[in-house]
Amino acid sequence: MTTICRSFTLSIICLCYTILIMAQSPNPPSIDDLTTSFERDQNTTATYDEAIEYYKKLSLRYPDISVATAGLTDSGLPLTEVIVTNDGVFSPDQIRANNKVILFINNAIHPGEPCGVDASMMIARDLQTKHRDLLEHAVVVLIPIYNISGHLNRGSHSRANQNGPKAYGFRGNAQNLDLNRDFIKTDTKNARSFNKLYTKWSPEVFVDNHTSNGADYQYVMTLIATQKDKMEPSLATYMTESMLPDLYQKMAEKNYEMTPYVYANTTPDEGIAGFLDLPRYSSGYASLHNAISFMPETHMLKPFADRVKSTYFFSLSMLEHIDRNHDQLIAARKDADKSTKTKLVHDIAWEIDKNVIDTVSFKGYTAKYKVSKVTGQNRLYYDHDEPYTKDINHYNTYTATISIDKPRAYIIPQAYSHIIDKMTANGVQVEQLDKSKMMDVEIYRIEDFSSPSSPYEGRYLHRAVEVSKSMELTQYHEGDFIIYLNQPIDNYIVHTLEPQAPDSWFAWNYFDGILMQKEHFSPYVFEDLAERFLQKNPNIRMKLESKKLQNPDFAKDAFAQLQYVYEQTPHYEPTYNRYPVGRLMEK
Repeated sequence: MTTICRSFTLSIICLCYTILIMAQSPNPPSIDDLTTSFERDQNTTATYDEAIEYYKKLSLRYPDISVATAGLTDSGLPLTEVIVTNDGVFSPDQIRANNKVILFINNAIHPGEPCGVDASMMIARDLQTKHRDLLEHAVVVLIPIYNISGHLNRGSHSRANQNGPKAYGFRGNAQNLDLNRDFIKTDTKNARSFNKLYTKWSPEVFVDNHTSNGADYQYVMTLIATQKDKMEPSLATYMTESMLPDLYQKMAEKNYEMTPYVYANTTPDEGIAGFLDLPRYSSGYASLHNAISFMPETHMLKPFADRVKSTYFFSLSMLEHIDRNHDQLIAARKDADKSTKTKLVHDIAWEIDKNVIDTVSFKGYTAKYKVSKVTGQNRLYYDHDEPYTKDINHYNTYTATISIDKPRAYIIPQAYSHIIDKMTANGVQVEQLDKSKMMDVEIYRIEDFSSPSSPYEGRYLHRAVEVSKSMELTQYHEGDFIIYLNQPIDNYIVHTLEPQAPDSWFAWNYFDGILMQKEHFSPYVFEDLAERFLQKNPNIRMKLESKKLQNPDFAKDAFAQLQYVYEQTPHYEPTYNRYPVGRLMEK
């Protein structure tokens, strides 16, 4: 009953909010009313109320813009969905039937990095006026402010190294979680609402606007493109050979030359690396859905005005590219979906290959060291009186470290229905067994893993997971879930259900119940049972003696020896470390 009431309350809140937003005014705002707060003061970013009110005004003046709600956030306020068209068609299905590309833009996931908030306000307006032609083959869907609670937590000091604006939001949300680590685990209402909204639109291109930290250099804008070696081949080829070169050229023509994201161990002139955007991040999450995805990262030390303008021009350049290449982009996406459905092997973990070295022409400042007046030790600084342009190493090739054969299906006990809810929110087709049955499935056992000593984003994220596997005849029950592989969303299914994947449900602690033994033995009682067991199983006795010879510490530890024997007996519980998701390998 409580769940029903909460659901009803949520529906009423969102309905009322949508009605309020969509309420028609007899006097639509004039174009003068549509000047943004940033345009009035270029060191200012819009507050939450200013941004939402602005989009309401846009929708009143321009009927080809829709403003609605898309579920609640941890702030108690709803996520806002803005759709910008040139024909008033707001249905995703109809938009796809019209052969239009969907560009999805997310803003203020980190509210201290608000460039996208103000840039998107201007883009939405200008697409109805001076750039309306760019909507001939595209539709823009945008979230004005994603981390609403963080945006409301406004101040001037949390971004200690950043050059403006005068006031801005805070990185953590109402749970003090970083939403750009929550796209898979979905511990926040924000992420749960986002998953549903993103799946509704399933865009060809996704952009999540950010501001960087780190080294100093001459560029206002740097760019994280989702790691090409994780993508389906058709999308990787299209992005690297067509889209990226065009975007870099267009941004240079607009006097905001870009460089790849400056991901460096020390200083940029010693080389930069491509960023491995795992599914916990926005672009990595979007990549699982076969979108070409980007995180533009404006440079923290540049004036806020330039950061906003470069973000504006990046969105504009993206739309210009889509306008000329929409057919090729849609075709690449369709090929990617087909590849995902039919491929037999999935890569689920990667590491950078430092033997493959590209170069990029880079405009930086000479890194130098001088004595710190604070610590008395040498400190790094970048000398703006010595700018340089030179080729630097770019390590942007990743190789798979773990690959798995795709099963015919995964079978999940109904006890884990909360996981199924997350999967259906992402468009996964799920069936349920209509009767109980024994099934021969491949089962993993967790042999080893490591976890941090302190929590990471509210959880103890497992890594370095090692498994063994065996075929086991397993009892499943009516109502248990079965997920057949042959879906465009197979990448999402595999990456969340394979325990060795870095952002799997196992990694994020959803199966931790299996990692604790529930029954044990009393040594003084078990001694007699162990003796009889070894008499009946001389092969186990031989293994025990061999282990004692090989390991002197084990030979001195009576309890360890009893534990070893216990683990060989039928008394040792079969569910301990047994991953409960079965892999059906045959039809």
